[in-house]
Amino acid sequence: MAFQKPSHTFTKIHLKALRTNNFKILFALSFTVFINTLSFAQDIPKKGKTIAPSVKDSLVISSDSLSIPEISEKSQDSTLTDSVKPKKDLLEHIVKYHAKDYTRFSQKNQKLYLYNEATIDYGDMNIKAGNITIDYTKNTVYAKGITDSIEGYTQKPVFTQGSNVVEPDSIVFNTESKKALIYNSKTEQGEGTVIASITKKENDSVYFLKNAKYTTSENLEDPEYYIKLRKAKIVPGKKIVTGLANLFIYDVPTPLGLPFGFFPQSEKQTSGVIIPSFGEQNDRGFFLQNGGYYFAISDYVDLAVLGDYYTNGSYGTRLESTYAKRYRFRGNVGFRYENLITSERGFPDYARNTIYNLRWSHSQDSKANPSSRFSASVNLGSSTYYRSSVNQVNSGAFLNNTLSSSVSYSKSFEGEPQVNVSLTATHSQNTNTETINMTLPTFQGSVGRIYPLASKEGSKKGIIQNINLQYNLRAENRIQTTDSLFFKKEMFDDAKAGFQHTIPLSTNFKVFKYFSMSASTNYNEVWTFKTIDKTFDPVDRKAVTTTVNGFDTFRTYNFSTSIGTTIYGMFDFEKEGKDPKIQKIRHVMRPSISYNINPAFDKYYDSYEVISADGLTTSEVDYSRFEQGIFGSPNKNFSSSMGISVSNNLEAKVRDKDSTATEPKKIILLNNLNFSTSYNFAGDSLQWSPVRMSGGTQLFKNKMSVNFGATLDPYALDNNNNRIDKFNIDNGGSLFRLTSANLTASWSLSSKKGDGANDKGKQKGIDENVRSGGRDDDLFGISEDFADQQIKSDKKDEDDVPSEFYNYKIPWNLRIAYAVNYSNSRRQNEISSHSLMFSGDLELSEKWSIGASSGYDLKNAGFTYTQLRFERDLLSWRMNFSWIPFSTRTSWNFFIGIKSSILKDLKYEKRRQPDIRL
Repeated sequence: MAFQKPSHTFTKIHLKALRTNNFKILFALSFTVFINTLSFAQDIPKKGKTIAPSVKDSLVISSDSLSIPEISEKSQDSTLTDSVKPKKDLLEHIVKYHAKDYTRFSQKNQKLYLYNEATIDYGDMNIKAGNITIDYTKNTVYAKGITDSIEGYTQKPVFTQGSNVVEPDSIVFNTESKKALIYNSKTEQGEGTVIASITKKENDSVYFLKNAKYTTSENLEDPEYYIKLRKAKIVPGKKIVTGLANLFIYDVPTPLGLPFGFFPQSEKQTSGVIIPSFGEQNDRGFFLQNGGYYFAISDYVDLAVLGDYYTNGSYGTRLESTYAKRYRFRGNVGFRYENLITSERGFPDYARNTIYNLRWSHSQDSKANPSSRFSASVNLGSSTYYRSSVNQVNSGAFLNNTLSSSVSYSKSFEGEPQVNVSLTATHSQNTNTETINMTLPTFQGSVGRIYPLASKEGSKKGIIQNINLQYNLRAENRIQTTDSLFFKKEMFDDAKAGFQHTIPLSTNFKVFKYFSMSASTNYNEVWTFKTIDKTFDPVDRKAVTTTVNGFDTFRTYNFSTSIGTTIYGMFDFEKEGKDPKIQKIRHVMRPSISYNINPAFDKYYDSYEVISADGLTTSEVDYSRFEQGIFGSPNKNFSSSMGISVSNNLEAKVRDKDSTATEPKKIILLNNLNFSTSYNFAGDSLQWSPVRMSGGTQLFKNKMSVNFGATLDPYALDNNNNRIDKFNIDNGGSLFRLTSANLTASWSLSSKKGDGANDKGKQKGIDENVRSGGRDDDLFGISEDFADQQIKSDKKDEDDVPSEFYNYKIPWNLRIAYAVNYSNSRRQNEISSHSLMFSGDLELSEKWSIGASSGYDLKNAGFTYTQLRFERDLLSWRMNFSWIPFSTRTSWNFFIGIKSSILKDLKYEKRRQPDIRL
């Protein structure tokens, strides 16, 4: 476990005559100009009108001029062809109106007056207000609220036309031209709201505004921020186009503004530019990070192309895509590449490093196909990727030391018996040794259990009827390589392939009513395509191994049987007239004895002679030509052993604290307590194997999980700390010698109402850790890509809203992980590892929260990787600060921006990345 004391942190400070690369700086500046240009030039093109063909068909025959059309008597009626057009109705649609207090019509003024909870329905238009007046001569509808001396101005108009809803103070609507004047309106446009003093409705799809405010705040009476639009045009559901606009924070103007602006409005995904964050790093200069373009390809798949650029020439790129189809599948794929340059060319510390990482996650819906399934979880790339990457999104995976992948397809064929097949490709990579193990691919097939002697009707009973057999096939192509040879020709030179066939035959039956007994035999056959041959080289004085290509096989078999039972014990503490807290304890014990025979297959073994310098044969060394195969080699020595195991479980019934409960409460004292050992009858010495003990339990209402284990050796050690064939108790010691022990405990604590404190804000960072192969918690920290998170706080109960300045009910949570390992196999008597890790979050107020992830190495006395987090909820805005105070990843990250996704690029982010350190 990596650690470092704060007092041991040193920073190497020195000056360099760094060369200013003007071209690369100008390139970075031009990139920002490109972004600002495209950010306000996104529109949805209208569909062009089709042009009707103007060429007439030459085959059309014109009518004869002599032909006289027949005129019916009905068409000659003069009353049906009256030249006087009927007068148009006063209103085109039927007007439906209603009012609670009164409805009055003025014949003289041709006006209809509605008062108190008035409603008008006219075509697709609906108006609700306290006071509505309809002027039939001017074809206008005037709506306003009611002024009350107690409640003030109430029953403001609500104007609805189609899907557009406007809530003004008053409105004048012309039923003939469909135009309207709206005063002090509030209109929802996408995730935001437009508040305008005067709005002119031109038609169903165009609005003109004057002195308007655009905000995503929930408090529309006093928004904490808004963008002031002096003049604007709104096309609902499509766009907002403005003239001069600038940002106001609590009615205080800021210099952040634009001479003109464009806000796309769409109910579905749209493509657009992703604004990068900027900062500075001592050894790479200024940088732009996580900027690029988002492609909304379709409703099923998208693509984000992101890039990083540093003025010293370093760069990086990321491709992130998410896809999903309902009831079928969902997944995501990402590729990351970074070309990192350290220092300047010509300096002794100049270096260039190229790293990459590929991730793919795919899951199939269970409803898609019940008989077949495809899944993928891929995480592979450079072993140093997470340690070398300077992108803040990888901070939570800095301590990963393994990368693993698996892509599998399985299918079941229903029937009697059932047949299952699967094809899997796996990958395992150690980032410390840079060793890669792969299987490309692994095929597995199996035939379900067959009971050849069972009756066709009734249950299977007895030793004969329970006889069953299976067939399993495993074919594997295994590759072991390193980072430097990954996916090169040399990687496949040492590939190993083989087939393994197994046929287990077993049965089970009852003995003496209370004992269960099973017996089984297993046939195993291995096919391989490479074997070895060993000879001794008298010149170099060593054994020479030669690979032999060609098909070869070996066959083995074994026999095993076991007998076991279950014993129940009850300790009753109840007595007449007494009600003890612990009423009963139940002990469940499951002893088991097994016997195994493995014959010797020494016919598959050969030997070579070791010749001394004077030409004499000194010894013979046995070897198997299959020993380097992927399925191992057959046993050389006969084995006859007995295994003994005992598992225990303890439960208790205690008095419930709830006085209304009629039954005692059951709690678990020990989930399991297991002991196991074995005795080898065929061995000539050290026949007893060490006793292995393991156990676990949960405490404090399952909040704390404890697991422990130990190894007890019955044999003694000699003066050279080697095991000898003499019991430890006969050598003057105890019955058993403790050779190793371990204890792990994890404890999750939280306040009663703080179980989810700040969880949603960091869940995306934890998901990023899991996808990168890390922990599913924040004990090692989380990703610091705050700009890509959209946190929406849940609405709390109105009756329990704490103060914004002081939260007297402080929600909190704490996670603790403790681990200790003891070693004493050769009298070293030492604690091999001893660590304590912890992480937690504390909500100081409704808006303020802090969190930390750290640990302490108790053996080496040093802090482990530490991350401190601070967050402030600014209503429509969000502020985050993350700080790694020490270690080689010392850095900090500050972010403030708008939560809404439509204005998420209105942000400020400042980062300080790790510097060069000793």
